[in-house]
Parts: sequence; C-alpha cells; structure tokens
Amino acid sequence: MVTADEEFVERVLSLVEAVPRGRVTTYGAIGDAVGSGPRLIGNVLARHGAGVPWWRVVRADGSLPPNHLEEARPAYREEGTPLKASGTGVDIAVAFWQPEDQRNRPT
Repeated sequence: MVTADEEFVERVLSLVEAVPRGRVTTYGAIGDAVGSGPRLIGNVLARHGAGVPWWRVVRADGSLPPNHLEEARPAYREEGTPLKASGTGVDIAVAFWQPEDQRNRPT
C-alpha cells in the first residue's frame, strides 16, 4: 500500500481546510492539485482527516461513501451546501470549488 509522507499529508489537509463553507471539492481535484490520485487522498482523509471539514470532499458525482452521508448531512445543512434533489449527495455543479495547484509550491 502506498503511504503518504508528512509533508504530503499536510498539503492535503491544508487544501481541505481551504474549501469554503457551503462548497465542496473532489478527491480527484485535490489529487490533481497535489500531484496524486483520488485513492491516496481518500486514504489521507481516512487516516488523518478527523480534524478538518472532511465532508467538503466528495466523489466526482457529488456523493459520499454511504457510511459518511448521515454524518455529513447536518454539516451540509448548517453550511447551506446545495444538495441534490434526491438528498444522496451534493449538487456538484453548483457547489464545486477548485483547489489551487500545490505541486510546485515551496514548503
């Protein structure tokens, strides 16, 4: 399994913290911004993301894994995040936030 070094983890968590209230980004968009894939971003959030607004990072279709939706829904409502009519995720077309590219930034 691929592991992430501390600097990489900090870059990912910093981007998650930068997502504005009421907006979301995707695992893939964060991966693109740090030069990684979405699975590694999910792994970082699963291991280190408890202290950041993890609910602001969703799948490309605006959904969360089913085991996270019930925990995230109150945060979406409190923040005014646009939800799909079905209630199964975020309206990604309205709520998407593009993270800034972090690949060539000094640390």
